[in-house]
Amino acid sequence: MVRTRFAPSPTGYLHIGGARTALFAWAYARHFGGTFILRIEDTDLERSTPEAVQAILDGMAWLELSPDEGPFYQTRRMDRYREVIAQMLEAGTAYHCYCTPDELDAMREQQRAQGLKPRYDGRWRPENARGRTPPAGVKPVVRFCNPVDGVVSWDDMVKGLITISNDELDDLIIARSDGTPTYNFCVVVDDWEMRITHVIRGDDHVNNTPRQINILRALGAELPRYGHVPMIHGDDGQKLSKRHGAVSVMQYDTEGYLPEAVINYLARLGWSHGDDELFSREQLVSWFDGSHLSSSPSQFDTDKLRWLNQQYLKRSDDASLARAIRPRLIRLGVHAVALTQAGAPDLAAVCGLLKDRAATLNELAEGARMFYAEPAPRAEDLAAHLTEPVRPALAALAAALAESPWTKEAIAACFKPVLAAHGLKMPQLAIPVRLRVFGMTQTPSVDACLALLSRECVLARLRA
Repeated sequence: MVRTRFAPSPTGYLHIGGARTALFAWAYARHFGGTFILRIEDTDLERSTPEAVQAILDGMAWLELSPDEGPFYQTRRMDRYREVIAQMLEAGTAYHCYCTPDELDAMREQQRAQGLKPRYDGRWRPENARGRTPPAGVKPVVRFCNPVDGVVSWDDMVKGLITISNDELDDLIIARSDGTPTYNFCVVVDDWEMRITHVIRGDDHVNNTPRQINILRALGAELPRYGHVPMIHGDDGQKLSKRHGAVSVMQYDTEGYLPEAVINYLARLGWSHGDDELFSREQLVSWFDGSHLSSSPSQFDTDKLRWLNQQYLKRSDDASLARAIRPRLIRLGVHAVALTQAGAPDLAAVCGLLKDRAATLNELAEGARMFYAEPAPRAEDLAAHLTEPVRPALAALAAALAESPWTKEAIAACFKPVLAAHGLKMPQLAIPVRLRVFGMTQTPSVDACLALLSRECVLARLRA
């Protein structure tokens, strides 16, 4: 059975690159009816925080990437890591190294002077340390006894065959001098014991992979299939970073994006299914078999994400949009009572009217605010549009609306005779109506907007 994992380090929020990795691992497991595991790699005690853990969990929940197992925390598995290290020391696949930091610095300086790649020279490997007495007072680290010859090869799901010579790898520290196991070792033990079959992660981990493969082989473990997806670049072609703006997943929630739109967009960053641009989560799962993953970096395009989000808004149910923008309206200063009081416009109907004009939930809420707030037109707009020739026309329109059925079509019909009687064109009357009723010069179709308000409200504002 396919078993994938997403294994973030909780040193910050869940960023877009991490979310895409989680999505690919989740979709691959779902496609094959497998298991998706969430593992929190929190061994960096200085940088890992509970707030970062919660940010990761919040981001996963918002994207609805629910794990089948986990979250598991590496800090709760320290005894098991130490147990495996002890077994490796006994088996001779790991050894104690007593080099001091000063010795390691001198070793590297000498290698650089000789034009060599700086690396640990293996002086405390069992075959090199026979007869040597460990120095007093030095707490040793534990190093993995990496093979000295041969190569490490794997068929990467994204990059194809990758081969690394073992003489390029030195003996990795798997436990620090205080006994704390290191990142690469913990990952190996976890992938082994959690029976991970496929590791999909960023290609910044390519250099870790041969080391992890060698440790897995030393443990007699079955190797997972690896797939390393390229980094995401910003709009400017540079590596995506904080300076590009919203790179935290939850920031996109704050900015009014729908999780389904973000999922759709992330899936297209480094993967494709023909020319399909818009697809559901269910379609993604049915298509995502690990093929068609791009080996080239993808470029984040904010305009494309906005366009995609707009398409999802247009297709969304009006009632669900109303639930989504209600708290955003309150944050914009609309009192909660104004949304529910007698005669208040139906928020779902407001969303239905406005959603084709908005790219985000925030824009939709901003547009909807005019239906629930007292109009506050700018003085210069009133002076420009609410002229003396227009005032009699407004009064006549109010009189017509007072006797008219309260539908969009009937309201539109009230404008025509008033315009003809007063010699006005539609904008000359519609703009003053908008200013009086909504406090602004531009809205969607004025008749549709008026129909959402109560007759009493519209008449009171026109006659004010």
